[in-house]
Amino acid sequence: MPASLPALAETTIRLAHVETIPGAVKIWQQAARDFEQQHPGVKVEVNYLENEAYKAKLPTMLQSADRPQIIYSWSGGVMRAQERAGYLQDVTAAAAPGLERFSGPAVRAFQIDGKTYGLPLQLSEVVFFYNKALFAKAGVDAGKIRTWDDFLAAVKTLKAAGITPIIVGGGEKWPMHFYWSYLMMRIGGAQALADATAGKDGGFNNPVFVEAGKRLRELAALDPFQPGYLQTTHLQAAGLWGDGKGAIQLMGSWLLGTQANNAADGKGLSKDNIGILSFPALAGGKGAPTDTLGGINGWLITKDAPKEAFDFAAFLMSEPYQKQAAAAGVYIPALKGAEAWIEDPLVKRMASDIAASTYHQIFLDQDLGPSVGRVVNDISVAVAAGEMTPEDAAAAIQQAWDEK
Repeated sequence: MPASLPALAETTIRLAHVETIPGAVKIWQQAARDFEQQHPGVKVEVNYLENEAYKAKLPTMLQSADRPQIIYSWSGGVMRAQERAGYLQDVTAAAAPGLERFSGPAVRAFQIDGKTYGLPLQLSEVVFFYNKALFAKAGVDAGKIRTWDDFLAAVKTLKAAGITPIIVGGGEKWPMHFYWSYLMMRIGGAQALADATAGKDGGFNNPVFVEAGKRLRELAALDPFQPGYLQTTHLQAAGLWGDGKGAIQLMGSWLLGTQANNAADGKGLSKDNIGILSFPALAGGKGAPTDTLGGINGWLITKDAPKEAFDFAAFLMSEPYQKQAAAAGVYIPALKGAEAWIEDPLVKRMASDIAASTYHQIFLDQDLGPSVGRVVNDISVAVAAGEMTPEDAAAAIQQAWDEK
């Protein structure tokens, strides 16, 4: 990879992100202004793109000479594909002095073959968020939900009480893949995905992946989702849940912010009305209840970016700004010891889960790369909707894996 280019008299750094929580963006914008003040001649643009638009446009943006110099990344297979295509800059030498500040798994998420291509920003966990008032109204005791059967029983009880059990943004598909992913993890354990990608025991045609589809279909057959869930976006789903239109949502840590911002009153559920449940265990499954699904997200430096791009990414990840983010509860920073800065008990709970995780699997639609990840999202919705059998779903993933 080429060395970083020398600074120009006037240098503009463009950072592209998908963050919708105002508190997080405000911190990044303040960091940009502070960096500009300390680096005369450098301008930093913090540019938002809607999540789905970002994913759709990024491949084209990266092919352009006018590409952003810093891009938001979920790491995993998509990042590896970008590196193979030559769109990323090797920042190993520049990053080395500061990597000890980050957690080890977070650092490794942004490395390929020992080379560093970016810096980790935040960690997230996908959990069941539930509305305490609606659980109380239906007589559901969240503390007694330990197994998948317990969870299905709770769904039935909520439905019998006239409450929509689950809100999901099926229109964008990836929220549904959280169900299929967690079911696969609980059934097959940490080794299942590693074996499948290595082509062992039938790959994705292995019974583990078929069973994950059967369990998802088992849930969907209870008709637990809100009307029109196949057309609902994740932000609409966040707002519906924040409006109290359903009891449960399986989502990442960021729901605490998006449910408020997208609720009709702009406030959403109060924190003391929100509970958290870990994804339940499945009888006979190899996965541990302490295995977590979530993200390790961060910033990648793109090809031919000036050295100021990495300098700003490192500046943004410095303790003052990450401490602000932790204290405000807008995300869980990837810096070591960040749990101590978190004040929100719900965010602190998820930070503790991640710190104690026995296996943290990043989102499959990112980890498996763009072509296979897209199929995982597609089959998750198709199985839930009864449009595809679990066997055909597993075979479709294997086919995508073979063709990637």
